Amino acid sequence: MATNTSLEERLAAVEAAIAELQKQVATPQPNNWLQQITGSFKDEPAFEGVLAYGRAIRQGDESLLEAQDES
Repeated sequence: MATNTSLEERLAAVEAAIAELQKQVATPQPNNWLQQITGSFKDEPAFEGVLAYGRAIRQGDESLLEAQDES
């Protein structure tokens, strides 16, 4: 009988998980993830450094890359 109880508990857990997944699917999610994060780094001082570093990489500017590495 212990095996049946364990099986019943496992089945109940699976049913609860399925119910939670169905609830998540039924709830509409925002379509554009980019709109959710736009502006989230605007007050972060290090973000300007990240942008400058990325710009230097794209432009192949070795002097900017060296300056970023030293700071």
